[in-house]
Amino acid sequence: MATSADVTPGGAMDEERVQQFLEKVISDSAAAVAGLCTSLGDRLGLYAAMAGAGPLTSVQLAARTGLAERYVREWLAAQVAGEYVDYAPGTETYLLPDEHAAVLADQDAPTYAAGFFTLLQALYATEDALMTAFRTGEGVGWEEHGPALFAGTAKFFRPGYAAALVPEWLTALDGVVEKLERGALVADVGCGYGYSTTLMAQAFPRSRFRGFDFHRPSVEAAREIVAEQGLDDRVSFDVATAQDFPGEDFDLITFFDCLHDIGDPGGALHHAEEALADDGTCMLVEPNASEHAEENTNPIGRAITASSVAICLPSALAQHGPQALGNHAGEEAMREIADEAGLHHWRLAAETPVNRVYAVGR
Repeated sequence: MATSADVTPGGAMDEERVQQFLEKVISDSAAAVAGLCTSLGDRLGLYAAMAGAGPLTSVQLAARTGLAERYVREWLAAQVAGEYVDYAPGTETYLLPDEHAAVLADQDAPTYAAGFFTLLQALYATEDALMTAFRTGEGVGWEEHGPALFAGTAKFFRPGYAAALVPEWLTALDGVVEKLERGALVADVGCGYGYSTTLMAQAFPRSRFRGFDFHRPSVEAAREIVAEQGLDDRVSFDVATAQDFPGEDFDLITFFDCLHDIGDPGGALHHAEEALADDGTCMLVEPNASEHAEENTNPIGRAITASSVAICLPSALAQHGPQALGNHAGEEAMREIADEAGLHHWRLAAETPVNRVYAVGR
Protein backbone atom coordinates (compact mmCIF):
# COMPACT_ATOMS: atom_id res chain seq x y z
CA MET A 1 0.00 0.00 0.00
CA ALA A 2 1.37 3.41 -0.93
CA THR A 3 2.08 5.84 1.90
CA SER A 4 3.25 9.43 2.09
CA ALA A 5 6.79 8.08 2.40
CA ASP A 6 6.54 6.59 -1.08
CA VAL A 7 6.34 9.92 -2.91
CA THR A 8 8.39 13.08 -2.94
CA PRO A 9 6.87 16.52 -2.22
CA GLY A 10 4.57 17.57 -5.02
CA GLY A 11 3.32 14.04 -5.66
CA ALA A 12 6.21 12.80 -7.81
CA MET A 13 7.25 9.17 -7.45
CA ASP A 14 10.52 8.26 -5.77
CA GLU A 15 12.54 7.34 -8.86
CA GLU A 16 15.21 5.60 -6.81
CA ARG A 17 12.58 3.25 -5.38
CA VAL A 18 11.19 2.66 -8.86
CA GLN A 19 14.63 1.63 -10.07
CA GLN A 20 15.20 -0.61 -7.05
CA PHE A 21 11.91 -2.39 -7.64
CA LEU A 22 12.62 -2.64 -11.36
CA GLU A 23 15.89 -4.39 -10.56
CA LYS A 24 14.02 -6.81 -8.28
CA VAL A 25 11.49 -7.66 -11.00
CA ILE A 26 14.23 -8.11 -13.60
CA SER A 27 16.07 -10.36 -11.17
CA ASP A 28 12.92 -12.41 -10.65
CA SER A 29 12.32 -12.72 -14.37
CA ALA A 30 15.92 -13.81 -14.89
CA ALA A 31 15.48 -16.48 -12.21
CA ALA A 32 12.26 -17.66 -13.85
CA VAL A 33 13.99 -18.14 -17.21
CA ALA A 34 17.07 -19.67 -15.60
CA GLY A 35 14.83 -22.16 -13.81
CA LEU A 36 14.33 -23.92 -17.13
CA CYS A 37 18.09 -24.32 -17.44
CA THR A 38 18.24 -25.71 -13.89
CA SER A 39 15.54 -28.25 -14.70
CA LEU A 40 17.38 -29.26 -17.87
CA GLY A 41 20.63 -29.63 -15.98
CA ASP A 42 18.93 -31.85 -13.45
CA ARG A 43 16.95 -34.00 -15.88
CA LEU A 44 19.79 -34.38 -18.40
CA GLY A 45 22.31 -35.36 -15.73
CA LEU A 46 24.59 -32.40 -16.32
CA TYR A 47 24.93 -31.52 -12.64
CA ALA A 48 25.46 -35.18 -11.75
CA ALA A 49 28.19 -35.45 -14.38
CA MET A 50 29.97 -32.37 -13.02
CA ALA A 51 29.72 -33.37 -9.36
CA GLY A 52 33.14 -34.34 -8.04
CA ALA A 53 34.65 -34.30 -11.52
CA GLY A 54 36.82 -31.22 -11.08
CA PRO A 55 37.24 -28.64 -13.87
CA LEU A 56 35.74 -29.71 -17.21
CA THR A 57 35.63 -28.17 -20.65
CA SER A 58 32.33 -28.07 -22.50
CA VAL A 59 33.69 -30.79 -24.80
CA GLN A 60 34.51 -33.03 -21.85
CA LEU A 61 31.12 -32.48 -20.23
CA ALA A 62 29.36 -33.20 -23.51
CA ALA A 63 31.32 -36.44 -23.81
CA ARG A 64 30.47 -37.46 -20.23
CA THR A 65 26.76 -36.91 -20.80
CA GLY A 66 26.40 -37.89 -24.46
CA LEU A 67 24.88 -34.50 -25.27
CA ALA A 68 25.49 -32.01 -28.08
CA GLU A 69 28.51 -29.87 -27.20
CA ARG A 70 27.05 -26.64 -28.60
CA TYR A 71 24.01 -26.90 -26.35
CA VAL A 72 26.16 -27.86 -23.38
CA ARG A 73 28.39 -24.82 -23.94
CA GLU A 74 25.37 -22.52 -24.05
CA TRP A 75 23.94 -24.12 -20.90
CA LEU A 76 27.26 -23.64 -19.10
CA ALA A 77 27.28 -19.95 -19.99
CA ALA A 78 23.89 -19.59 -18.29
CA GLN A 79 25.17 -21.49 -15.24
CA VAL A 80 28.14 -19.15 -14.94
CA ALA A 81 25.89 -16.10 -15.26
CA GLY A 82 23.72 -17.43 -12.45
CA GLU A 83 26.77 -18.23 -10.29
CA TYR A 84 25.82 -21.91 -10.13
CA VAL A 85 29.06 -22.93 -11.88
CA ASP A 86 32.57 -21.42 -11.67
CA TYR A 87 34.49 -20.62 -14.85
CA ALA A 88 38.25 -20.36 -15.43
CA PRO A 89 38.82 -18.29 -18.62
CA GLY A 90 42.47 -19.29 -18.91
CA THR A 91 41.68 -22.99 -19.33
CA GLU A 92 38.09 -22.60 -20.52
CA THR A 93 36.97 -25.02 -17.84
CA TYR A 94 33.88 -25.15 -15.67
CA LEU A 95 33.58 -26.35 -12.10
CA LEU A 96 30.53 -27.28 -10.03
CA PRO A 97 31.61 -26.63 -6.42
CA ASP A 98 30.95 -29.48 -3.99
CA GLU A 99 28.67 -27.22 -1.99
CA HIS A 100 26.55 -26.58 -5.09
CA ALA A 101 26.56 -30.26 -6.01
CA ALA A 102 24.97 -31.03 -2.64
CA VAL A 103 21.98 -28.94 -3.72
CA LEU A 104 21.82 -29.73 -7.44
CA ALA A 105 23.35 -33.16 -8.07
CA ASP A 106 22.89 -35.58 -5.19
CA GLN A 107 19.27 -36.73 -5.06
CA ASP A 108 19.92 -38.52 -1.78
CA ALA A 109 21.26 -35.42 -0.02
CA PRO A 110 18.84 -33.70 2.37
CA THR A 111 19.81 -30.41 0.72
CA TYR A 112 18.87 -31.54 -2.80
CA ALA A 113 16.45 -28.95 -4.24
CA ALA A 114 16.64 -29.28 -8.02
CA GLY A 115 13.51 -31.41 -8.06
CA PHE A 116 11.40 -28.31 -7.51
CA PHE A 117 12.31 -27.05 -10.96
CA THR A 118 10.66 -30.07 -12.57
CA LEU A 119 7.37 -28.58 -11.40
CA LEU A 120 7.78 -25.50 -13.56
CA GLN A 121 6.97 -27.31 -16.78
CA ALA A 122 3.57 -28.33 -15.43
CA LEU A 123 2.79 -25.04 -13.69
CA TYR A 124 3.41 -22.76 -16.62
CA ALA A 125 1.43 -25.09 -18.86
CA THR A 126 -1.71 -24.48 -16.76
CA GLU A 127 -1.58 -20.69 -16.85
CA ASP A 128 -4.57 -20.41 -19.20
CA ALA A 129 -6.61 -22.77 -17.03
CA LEU A 130 -5.73 -20.68 -13.97
CA MET A 131 -6.85 -17.50 -15.75
CA THR A 132 -10.23 -19.13 -16.33
CA ALA A 133 -10.34 -20.26 -12.70
CA PHE A 134 -9.67 -16.72 -11.47
CA ARG A 135 -12.62 -15.48 -13.53
CA THR A 136 -15.07 -18.24 -12.66
CA GLY A 137 -14.03 -19.29 -9.16
CA GLU A 138 -13.80 -22.90 -10.31
CA GLY A 139 -10.82 -25.14 -9.65
CA VAL A 140 -8.02 -26.76 -11.59
CA GLY A 141 -7.77 -30.39 -10.51
CA TRP A 142 -4.52 -32.08 -9.60
CA GLU A 143 -5.10 -34.53 -12.44
CA GLU A 144 -5.42 -31.67 -14.94
CA HIS A 145 -1.71 -30.90 -14.64
CA GLY A 146 0.99 -32.59 -16.67
CA PRO A 147 3.07 -35.54 -15.42
CA ALA A 148 5.94 -33.21 -14.50
CA LEU A 149 3.91 -31.98 -11.52
CA PHE A 150 3.49 -35.44 -10.04
CA ALA A 151 7.10 -36.46 -10.65
CA GLY A 152 8.47 -33.10 -9.55
CA THR A 153 6.45 -33.04 -6.33
CA ALA A 154 7.70 -36.49 -5.36
CA LYS A 155 11.25 -35.58 -6.33
CA PHE A 156 11.20 -32.35 -4.34
CA PHE A 157 9.78 -33.73 -1.08
CA ARG A 158 11.72 -37.00 -1.01
CA PRO A 159 15.06 -35.63 0.32
CA GLY A 160 13.39 -33.83 3.22
CA TYR A 161 11.35 -36.87 4.13
CA ALA A 162 14.42 -39.10 3.89
CA ALA A 163 16.36 -36.83 6.23
CA ALA A 164 13.72 -36.20 8.87
CA LEU A 165 10.77 -38.61 8.72
CA VAL A 166 12.18 -41.58 10.59
CA PRO A 167 14.91 -40.05 12.80
CA GLU A 168 13.05 -36.88 13.82
CA TRP A 169 9.34 -36.76 13.01
CA LEU A 170 8.27 -40.24 14.04
CA THR A 171 10.41 -40.14 17.19
CA ALA A 172 8.60 -36.92 18.16
CA LEU A 173 5.28 -38.79 18.30
CA ASP A 174 4.57 -40.29 21.71
CA GLY A 175 4.89 -44.08 21.65
CA VAL A 176 4.64 -44.43 17.87
CA VAL A 177 8.16 -45.72 17.18
CA GLU A 178 7.73 -48.43 19.79
CA LYS A 179 4.53 -49.58 18.07
CA LEU A 180 6.21 -49.56 14.67
CA GLU A 181 9.10 -51.61 15.99
CA ARG A 182 6.72 -54.22 17.42
CA GLY A 183 4.52 -54.26 14.35
CA ALA A 184 1.87 -51.65 13.56
CA LEU A 185 -0.68 -50.92 10.85
CA VAL A 186 -0.14 -47.62 9.02
CA ALA A 187 -2.20 -45.69 6.46
CA ASP A 188 -0.40 -43.08 4.36
CA VAL A 189 -3.15 -40.87 2.92
CA GLY A 190 -2.37 -38.85 -0.20
CA CYS A 191 0.77 -40.91 -0.66
CA GLY A 192 1.58 -39.81 -4.22
CA TYR A 193 4.58 -41.81 -5.45
CA GLY A 194 4.82 -43.45 -2.04
CA TYR A 195 8.26 -42.24 -0.98
CA SER A 196 6.99 -41.45 2.51
CA THR A 197 5.37 -44.89 2.74
CA THR A 198 8.45 -46.80 1.64
CA LEU A 199 10.78 -44.83 3.90
CA MET A 200 8.73 -45.94 6.89
CA ALA A 201 8.55 -49.52 5.60
CA GLN A 202 12.32 -49.72 5.20
CA ALA A 203 12.82 -48.61 8.78
CA PHE A 204 10.16 -50.82 10.37
CA PRO A 205 10.02 -54.27 8.71
CA ARG A 206 7.57 -55.70 11.27
CA SER A 207 4.87 -53.15 10.41
CA ARG A 208 2.45 -53.08 7.50
CA PHE A 209 1.83 -50.00 5.39
CA ARG A 210 -1.03 -49.05 3.09
CA GLY A 211 -0.73 -46.03 0.81
CA PHE A 212 -3.83 -44.33 -0.59
CA ASP A 213 -4.18 -41.66 -3.26
CA PHE A 214 -7.06 -40.65 -5.53
CA HIS A 215 -4.66 -40.10 -8.45
CA ARG A 216 -4.31 -43.43 -10.27
CA PRO A 217 -1.08 -42.61 -12.22
CA SER A 218 0.67 -41.79 -8.95
CA VAL A 219 -0.54 -45.01 -7.35
CA GLU A 220 0.72 -46.98 -10.34
CA ALA A 221 4.11 -45.26 -10.06
CA ALA A 222 4.20 -46.05 -6.33
CA ARG A 223 3.52 -49.73 -7.03
CA GLU A 224 6.43 -49.85 -9.46
CA ILE A 225 8.76 -48.17 -6.98
CA VAL A 226 7.86 -50.46 -4.10
CA ALA A 227 8.30 -53.53 -6.31
CA GLU A 228 11.77 -52.33 -7.35
CA GLN A 229 12.69 -51.87 -3.69
CA GLY A 230 11.43 -55.33 -2.77
CA LEU A 231 9.04 -54.03 -0.14
CA ASP A 232 5.77 -55.29 -1.57
CA ASP A 233 5.61 -57.93 1.18
CA ARG A 234 4.67 -55.20 3.64
CA VAL A 235 3.56 -52.25 1.50
CA SER A 236 0.51 -51.89 -0.75
CA PHE A 237 -0.98 -48.98 -2.67
CA ASP A 238 -4.60 -48.43 -3.63
CA VAL A 239 -6.67 -45.77 -5.36
CA ALA A 240 -8.92 -44.15 -2.74
CA THR A 241 -9.81 -40.69 -1.48
CA ALA A 242 -9.09 -39.32 1.97
CA GLN A 243 -12.79 -39.61 2.78
CA ASP A 244 -13.27 -43.27 1.81
CA PHE A 245 -9.97 -45.15 2.09
CA PRO A 246 -10.58 -48.68 3.41
CA GLY A 247 -9.34 -50.28 6.62
CA GLU A 248 -9.65 -49.80 10.33
CA ASP A 249 -7.66 -49.97 13.57
CA PHE A 250 -4.71 -48.11 12.10
CA ASP A 251 -2.05 -47.34 14.68
CA LEU A 252 -0.80 -44.42 12.60
CA ILE A 253 -2.45 -42.39 9.84
CA THR A 254 -0.27 -39.89 8.00
CA PHE A 255 -1.03 -36.94 5.75
CA PHE A 256 2.15 -35.67 4.09
CA ASP A 257 1.74 -32.19 2.60
CA CYS A 258 -1.72 -32.99 1.29
CA LEU A 259 -4.48 -32.18 3.79
CA HIS A 260 -4.67 -28.57 2.58
CA ASP A 261 -5.16 -29.84 -1.01
CA ILE A 262 -8.36 -31.68 -0.04
CA GLY A 263 -11.70 -30.01 -0.69
CA ASP A 264 -13.13 -31.50 2.50
CA PRO A 265 -10.28 -31.61 5.04
CA GLY A 266 -12.78 -31.98 7.88
CA GLY A 267 -14.31 -35.03 6.20
CA ALA A 268 -10.85 -36.49 5.70
CA LEU A 269 -9.94 -36.09 9.37
CA HIS A 270 -13.33 -37.40 10.47
CA HIS A 271 -12.76 -40.54 8.39
CA ALA A 272 -9.26 -40.83 9.85
CA GLU A 273 -10.69 -40.57 13.37
CA GLU A 274 -13.06 -43.43 12.60
CA ALA A 275 -10.28 -45.55 11.10
CA LEU A 276 -7.82 -45.08 13.97
CA ALA A 277 -7.17 -47.71 16.59
CA ASP A 278 -8.26 -46.73 20.10
CA ASP A 279 -4.81 -45.37 20.91
CA GLY A 280 -3.89 -44.42 17.35
CA THR A 281 -2.17 -41.25 16.17
CA CYS A 282 -2.55 -38.98 13.17
CA MET A 283 0.53 -37.23 11.86
CA LEU A 284 -0.13 -34.13 9.78
CA VAL A 285 2.78 -32.69 7.83
CA GLU A 286 2.00 -29.24 6.48
CA PRO A 287 3.96 -26.39 4.84
CA ASN A 288 5.75 -24.07 7.23
CA ALA A 289 4.00 -20.86 6.22
CA SER A 290 1.97 -18.35 8.17
CA GLU A 291 -1.64 -17.31 7.76
CA HIS A 292 -0.35 -13.75 8.17
CA ALA A 293 0.85 -12.51 4.78
CA GLU A 294 3.49 -10.20 6.23
CA GLU A 295 5.23 -13.16 7.89
CA ASN A 296 5.86 -14.96 4.59
CA THR A 297 8.23 -12.37 3.11
CA ASN A 298 11.11 -14.83 2.81
CA PRO A 299 12.17 -17.26 0.06
CA ILE A 300 10.41 -20.29 1.55
CA GLY A 301 7.25 -18.34 2.32
CA ARG A 302 7.25 -16.95 -1.19
CA ALA A 303 7.61 -20.40 -2.76
CA ILE A 304 4.89 -21.87 -0.57
CA THR A 305 2.33 -19.13 -1.11
CA ALA A 306 2.98 -19.00 -4.88
CA SER A 307 2.52 -22.77 -5.04
CA SER A 308 -0.81 -22.34 -3.32
CA VAL A 309 -2.00 -20.02 -6.09
CA ALA A 310 -0.90 -22.42 -8.81
CA ILE A 311 -1.60 -25.84 -7.27
CA CYS A 312 -3.08 -26.13 -3.79
CA LEU A 313 -6.07 -23.79 -3.79
CA PRO A 314 -7.18 -24.72 -7.35
CA SER A 315 -6.92 -28.43 -6.50
CA ALA A 316 -9.12 -28.05 -3.43
CA LEU A 317 -11.67 -25.91 -5.28
CA ALA A 318 -11.90 -28.50 -8.06
CA GLN A 319 -13.24 -30.99 -5.52
CA HIS A 320 -16.24 -28.75 -4.71
CA GLY A 321 -15.94 -29.43 -1.01
CA PRO A 322 -16.95 -27.19 1.90
CA GLN A 323 -13.45 -25.74 2.41
CA ALA A 324 -10.53 -24.66 0.26
CA LEU A 325 -7.74 -23.88 2.70
CA GLY A 326 -4.76 -23.07 0.52
CA ASN A 327 -1.41 -24.15 1.91
CA HIS A 328 -1.00 -21.38 4.49
CA ALA A 329 -4.30 -21.44 6.38
CA GLY A 330 -2.39 -21.55 9.63
CA GLU A 331 -2.22 -23.85 12.63
CA GLU A 332 -5.29 -22.51 14.40
CA ALA A 333 -7.59 -23.09 11.43
CA MET A 334 -6.38 -26.66 10.99
CA ARG A 335 -6.60 -27.35 14.70
CA GLU A 336 -10.24 -26.28 14.73
CA ILE A 337 -11.00 -28.58 11.80
CA ALA A 338 -9.35 -31.50 13.60
CA ASP A 339 -11.23 -30.76 16.81
CA GLU A 340 -14.57 -30.73 14.97
CA ALA A 341 -13.62 -34.09 13.43
CA GLY A 342 -13.18 -35.64 16.87
CA LEU A 343 -9.41 -35.26 17.09
CA HIS A 344 -9.13 -33.10 20.18
CA HIS A 345 -5.48 -33.57 21.08
CA TRP A 346 -3.15 -31.42 18.99
CA ARG A 347 0.58 -30.81 19.39
CA LEU A 348 3.34 -29.32 17.25
CA ALA A 349 5.76 -32.23 17.30
CA ALA A 350 8.55 -31.11 14.96
CA GLU A 351 9.47 -28.32 12.59
CA THR A 352 11.82 -27.72 9.66
CA PRO A 353 12.23 -24.63 7.47
CA VAL A 354 9.81 -26.23 4.98
CA ASN A 355 7.40 -28.22 7.14
CA ARG A 356 5.52 -28.29 10.44
CA VAL A 357 4.61 -31.69 11.88
CA TYR A 358 1.57 -32.10 14.10
CA ALA A 359 0.69 -35.04 16.35
CA VAL A 360 -3.08 -35.36 16.50
CA GLY A 361 -5.31 -37.79 18.36
CA ARG A 362 -8.58 -38.25 20.15
